[in-house]
Amino acid sequence: MNKPICKTLAISTNSDINEWLEKQAEEYQLKFLLAHAEDGVIWGKFKDGKLLTADSAFKFLPKLRLFTLQQCRAFGETSEVMLWQTDEGFKARLIQDEKNTEFIPENHILSGTQADKICVNFTLVSDGSQGLRHAVPLTNIEFDDNQKLYRPLRLRVHHYVDYNYSGVARIDLSRLVNLTTFKVIK
Repeated sequence: MNKPICKTLAISTNSDINEWLEKQAEEYQLKFLLAHAEDGVIWGKFKDGKLLTADSAFKFLPKLRLFTLQQCRAFGETSEVMLWQTDEGFKARLIQDEKNTEFIPENHILSGTQADKICVNFTLVSDGSQGLRHAVPLTNIEFDDNQKLYRPLRLRVHHYVDYNYSGVARIDLSRLVNLTTFKVIK
C-alpha cells in the first residue's frame, strides 16, 4: 500500500503566521485554512498568494494570531500543513499524497442551515437548530428552504490505513482535503 509523505516542518515562535502559511500554501498548493483559537474558529482561503481570513469580511470574527492559536490546518487536494501549540512552542508537519496513495475518503457534515450574509469571499452561516455561526470561504452555497435542518457544507477528509504487527488495520493518519457543498437531487 502506498503511504503519504509525512514530515516535520520548521517554524519559529516569532514567525509572522500569515507569511509562513502563505509560503507553505505556495509550495504545497494549499487552498483553505481551518484554525481553532482560544477565541473561536477561523476559516481562510489562499487567493493570489495571500491568506484571506474570515475576519477580513466580518470584523467581529476572531483574527489569526499566534498567541491565541491552538491549531490550524492549511489544506488542498494533495497536501495538508498542520500547525499546533505545545508547551515548547509551535510544531508543524506536512502530509502529502504521492501518486497512487491509498486512502479512505469521508465527507464531514459542517454546521450551517442558512446563510446570514455573504461578503466578498466568505458566507456567514448559522445553524437554525443550534444557533452556531461561522464564516466559510465559499459564496455559492445552496440552502434548501424547505428543509430547515439541511446542512450542505462538507469538509472532505482522507484517512490513511496502516497495519500493526499482527495484520490488524487501523486508521493511522487523517488530513483535510477540501471544503465543498452538497446538493440534494430532487
